Amino acid sequence: MELVEHFEASTARLESAYHTVWYVQSMGTRDLWLGEGIVVLTDEGPAGLRIDRLAARLGLTKGSFHHHFTGVADYHAALLTHIEHGQVNLLGGLSGELATVDPVDALRALPARLDELFDAELDRALRAWAIGNDAARGVVERVDSARLTFLETLWNRVVPDPTRARAAALLPHLLLIGANAIRPPLDAASRRAVFDLLPDLIPHV
Repeated sequence: MELVEHFEASTARLESAYHTVWYVQSMGTRDLWLGEGIVVLTDEGPAGLRIDRLAARLGLTKGSFHHHFTGVADYHAALLTHIEHGQVNLLGGLSGELATVDPVDALRALPARLDELFDAELDRALRAWAIGNDAARGVVERVDSARLTFLETLWNRVVPDPTRARAAALLPHLLLIGANAIRPPLDAASRRAVFDLLPDLIPHV
């Protein structure tokens, strides 16, 4: 009896380990599809998000794709969610990091973190997708809202008037969007040079 119980317990552990490994591998492959989707969206726009093209780039099969996604529409939805969570989590992490920093120092640190916070090419591609896609437009709106809230939170620590704090937060927010919309787009160095001027406005808000 003890031998049987030992065998059953060992089998259960093996099955549990197998399913854990399969789950980790499964999640890893899904992330590969989504990560490559970001690259293709950035480089080619949503028209490039074709199953056969993505599979060829990744060296994976269409069966792998359909293991994780029911079709292109489901993949698009998952990709948009992945992008949104990435952007919001990035803002949340920096917000927590700056929460214990002197408010003025926190604002002055932002230009140096611009490239870390803002992927200009991805943002441009996402806004272009949003023109004719409701789901993409929703993501853009929520990410914009999260960025503005992040900036307002910083300015509220410096400026007691919430109306002026919001106006101060809108300045870099709108500048970032506008600088990314012009053609030809600003290069990263020019964009940073503009944002390096913003901390000088702090005493005047």
